[in-house]
Amino acid sequence: MIIYGKRKKTILIVEDEPTVRRALSDKFGREGFTFLEAPDGEAGLALALKEHPDVILLDIIMPRMDGITMLKHLRNDAWGKDAHVIILTNLSDATKVSQAAERGVYDFLVKSDWKLADVVRKVKKHLG
Repeated sequence: MIIYGKRKKTILIVEDEPTVRRALSDKFGREGFTFLEAPDGEAGLALALKEHPDVILLDIIMPRMDGITMLKHLRNDAWGKDAHVIILTNLSDATKVSQAAERGVYDFLVKSDWKLADVVRKVKKHLG
């Protein structure tokens, strides 16, 4: 169980693909994390600002609000300006990587290049 201080760490998974979102949620749940899910950037932003998760896993290409737009709005918030964000995407577009980096993303993982265990390791690393 992942507990720092007196509470379990919370992961917000913002991903429009239900199978990917479910797989990540299942894996983080089995690893002892609390998790929240959002199917798009609009719902993800609302959840992030309300719940203040310890790490946000954020897809870029999503309906309603894409990940870069969500990140921009998140960084305009007093809490969100320092939120830990890891981008998970199918894109390997240098422009999107650059836009994410400019907004203080902690890591950028291309979905085809990682396994669930890799994502968990990255999150644990960011949490210390």
